[in-house]
Amino acid sequence: MKRALAGLLLLGCLSGCATVRTLDANQPGAPVVYAGTRLDLYVMNGGCCPEDRFGAKAPGYPALDLPGSMLLDTLLLPLSVLTALGVGFNASGGL
Repeated sequence: MKRALAGLLLLGCLSGCATVRTLDANQPGAPVVYAGTRLDLYVMNGGCCPEDRFGAKAPGYPALDLPGSMLLDTLLLPLSVLTALGVGFNASGGL
């Protein structure tokens, strides 16, 4: 059982995360809020051209990627809403 779960997690990691892919997609008109989740659902429902619509390549196994993308999209929701509203912000780290 543990090996099967570990195998599924590894498979999900190898396929790439839709949320991470859409973060740097820089395509005008592409969805921003819950973009990774929407990309997974779009591909799972037979969407034809994810790169044209989202500016990112779809993961190989969107059903396995969906829970992780939902979690990461939820964590990044405040930033994506600000981006969708056109509010600019500059984040920097360090001292």
